[in-house]
Amino acid sequence: MASESENIKYEESFIKNTRGMKLFTCRWVPANQEPTALVFICHGYAMECSITMNSTARRLVKAGFGVYGIDYEGHGKSDGLSAYVRNFDHLVDDVSTHYTTICEREENKEKMRYLLGESMGGAVLLMLHRKKPEFWDGAVLVAPMCKIAEEMKPNPLLISIFSKVVEVIPTWKIIPGQDIIETAFKQPEIRKQVRENPYCYKGRPRLKTGYELLMISTDLEKRLNEVSLPFIVLHGEDYKLTDKAVSRQLYEEASSSDKTFKLYPGMWHGLIYGETPENIEIVFSDIIGWLVKRSSGGNESFESELKRKNDGLKG
Repeated sequence: MASESENIKYEESFIKNTRGMKLFTCRWVPANQEPTALVFICHGYAMECSITMNSTARRLVKAGFGVYGIDYEGHGKSDGLSAYVRNFDHLVDDVSTHYTTICEREENKEKMRYLLGESMGGAVLLMLHRKKPEFWDGAVLVAPMCKIAEEMKPNPLLISIFSKVVEVIPTWKIIPGQDIIETAFKQPEIRKQVRENPYCYKGRPRLKTGYELLMISTDLEKRLNEVSLPFIVLHGEDYKLTDKAVSRQLYEEASSSDKTFKLYPGMWHGLIYGETPENIEIVFSDIIGWLVKRSSGGNESFESELKRKNDGLKG
């Protein structure tokens, strides 16, 4: 399916992964010109690309970028039990295969390629980087899940019990927790939109899903020094589920020579679509400014043109 509006061409399709599952994919590109660089979305847990990431993608396209998305197994419009992460490595392999294939097309080989990951998508992003350390040109990490906040972790006894029964009752929705939608998105109308989105999961996390996310975040926390690509990490100061201290820890421990950390006072988790319009403008000014500067390769006229397009979004 394809559609076009605001000089943006939107297309969606399905691919099959190595396990025979049908995965939803989509892309937003400028309708009348080649994109100057490519951005690949890694959405968060229980979320999807085509609706919740639509405004993000369109902002990026208006600034000259081509944007690609994929719904993970068990997420959005893809096959699989809703919000069930059977194996985090499988999920990463699916995303890596699809995005790498796009980058290696003849028309894209010379284009800069960036990853944008939010929350659990930040963990996916960091694992994609680990698989191919030199492949990606940079990353935008929005409240990345590279550690579960201490106050959100189950106690060690529960973790021990979970590890013993996780393969027996992996899909059971027995992990207690806060209402993530209520605590992640500041704007009531955005909370309402997410609750009404049939492709977003609203139930309790499944046992194996919670266990996989705990294990991968624990692993990432121990290996932050292996992060070597250019990145900007963004975090709302008032959100507790993904620890802002770990975003700072990522910034401090990563071996990247080009790294930026932005902490936004008073903001929550949904920095790119759940905040007030004024706050979203601030966040996207930082994101697009960061991408433009690194995509220009020192070309001032290119950078000025993208800045003009970015400024046009605010008008």
